[in-house]
Amino acid sequence: MKISVNSDEQIANVVKEGLKRTGGYCPCRVERTEDTKCMCKEFREQIADPEFEGFCHCMLYYKEK
Repeated sequence: MKISVNSDEQIANVVKEGLKRTGGYCPCRVERTEDTKCMCKEFREQIADPEFEGFCHCMLYYKEK
């Protein structure tokens, strides 16, 4: 398993700016809870799934099998 930042620098930079604006919470979510703090609960659960390969919700991180 490998987790990397999106190789598309434009997308990565937009999401990183959003994280700065929101204090580290997913900029794609309205709700501000511990579940939406980057790395969000949804992606942590996807990381734990050995069959999952793909991007997190906001496309900042990518998990390879």
